[in-house]
Amino acid sequence: MWERITDILYFNEAHPLLFTQGEFWLFLLVVMCIFSLIHSRIAMRNAFLFGMSIFFYYKTSGIFTLALLSAIVVSYFIGIAIEKANNKGWQKLWLTLGIVYSLSLLCYFKYAYFFADVFTQLSGNTFSIVEQILLPVGISFYTFQCISYLMDIYRGRIHYVSSILDFGFYVSFFPQLVAGPIVRASDFVYQLHQPFALSRRWFGIAVFWILNGLTKKIILSDYIAVNFIDRVFANPTLYDGFENLLALFGYSLQVYADFSGYTDIAIGVALMMGFYLPKNFNAPYKAINAPQFWKRWHISLSRWLQDYLYIPMGGNRNATFASYAVIIVMGVIAMMLTRNVWVAIIIMLIAAICAICMLLKPEWKKAITTNINATNTMLLGGLWHGASWNFVIWGGLNGIGMIIYKLWHPMSRWTRVLVISLLTALSYYASVAIPHALWNIAAIWLGITALGTAISSIWRSAGAKEINWLYQAWQITQTFVFITFTRLFFRAGSNLNPEEANEQAWNTATSMIEQIGAHWQPQLIPEILAQHIGIVYLIIMGMIIHWIGDRTKRRYRIIFASMPLWLMAIATIFIVMTLYQFVTTDMQKFIYFQF
Repeated sequence: MWERITDILYFNEAHPLLFTQGEFWLFLLVVMCIFSLIHSRIAMRNAFLFGMSIFFYYKTSGIFTLALLSAIVVSYFIGIAIEKANNKGWQKLWLTLGIVYSLSLLCYFKYAYFFADVFTQLSGNTFSIVEQILLPVGISFYTFQCISYLMDIYRGRIHYVSSILDFGFYVSFFPQLVAGPIVRASDFVYQLHQPFALSRRWFGIAVFWILNGLTKKIILSDYIAVNFIDRVFANPTLYDGFENLLALFGYSLQVYADFSGYTDIAIGVALMMGFYLPKNFNAPYKAINAPQFWKRWHISLSRWLQDYLYIPMGGNRNATFASYAVIIVMGVIAMMLTRNVWVAIIIMLIAAICAICMLLKPEWKKAITTNINATNTMLLGGLWHGASWNFVIWGGLNGIGMIIYKLWHPMSRWTRVLVISLLTALSYYASVAIPHALWNIAAIWLGITALGTAISSIWRSAGAKEINWLYQAWQITQTFVFITFTRLFFRAGSNLNPEEANEQAWNTATSMIEQIGAHWQPQLIPEILAQHIGIVYLIIMGMIIHWIGDRTKRRYRIIFASMPLWLMAIATIFIVMTLYQFVTTDMQKFIYFQF
């Protein structure tokens, strides 16, 4: 009996508290039972939920709870200092101290290996100056929340929270603590003193979101990952090009189902306690271009980066010192690490072209500086995800994709045909002159894009009636393929210890590119599909559900929420029993726990 109690109360690194475990739902049941007795007494409610949130975090991170508590205490007192400061200078000083502390905490735990690796490469040392630093779960999320709190006080959007228990509750609220969404202070602080309110309909909506998130996580994420995707990414050279490509597209579904599934559960659990968390996903794979994708994917992070990074750097107005500093530092470090003169030449060439364009065409200055700021934001957004160059490459590719769209969009249809045809020809020539799998992939993708662009242009020029749905489907497909390809670098850098992330992630990414671009056995495709038919069906089903219209989804969500309680209970039991059939032997952590 005592052993069972200690298992419940103490942290077990091998078995952290997860939404997909029965222990979490027992924990939530206890929380809701006590919450139902004190929900009308706001101060007591907030203090209780703060205590339960700290306990929840302790069960996921152990001793690292001290890092969370230190972030709460420091940000709380600095928030007071900012608002009570006599002038803007003192406010800016306190704000700077708060941000430096938060980022120092984040950088120490998250990027020590990254910077140590850079130092080792630059100095030529063969030893690592950092032997072992573990990463606290969710540190990026609560650090960004603390920064948003201080920034919102500085900007006059909110007043400081008078009670440290209330503030601690905001930072550590357990449904979204370890994997978001990132809740900005201005979106949540006002809820701290609102009385509890939950209608019968909203209770049904909360249950729906929880079941929806569990379904995404257990069936569309864990099952296809354990039974196919993880195996391919672990040993890409053991599988042919088609299997690698199938795993890559499957991963796009997996990471969406995993992360949005967590968010759905978090929103549902918070709603049961009368708190509203922001929407974090809006059918991102319906996006028709890269910029639109980032307005639909991880919305809370995209908005945070826009408000607290992109706009302070100058946004679409002008470039600041920070704009140039970030791009130069990232470029120089990349050049040093690769020890390749071509990297230096490319960086200098791009810088020279940008400088010449701004001198010769002053009207282009705004567009160029805007793209510099956007690229910096995506590079830093990539680095936020992890201490690996693969995340930086992933962020950089997304930034390039957004810039290409901005250049592509205003072109006339025949200019587009000409440009994409030239790029196709160049990539085909490169694949012949300098044989490499990457050139093969580029030639095929650009060739398909050129063909689609030409057909669309001829169709419109002939005066034929435009088929909007077909054209939109084409745009969605192109965007989805691009986003999926960038995910190769994202997935390769995930699920790795910082010590081995850079080299192993790069080897995985390059091996998969080699397989996809060069090693295909078309005669085996029917056999491969038959072998993985269950996984293929799940991937297809997941994407079809994703592409269902918002109105239809809203309708069946309301139908579920409007059921009589007895019928909702039966439906819930049936869904849980179905999910149990898909539960893997090894319970999978949420992907974004490591970020």
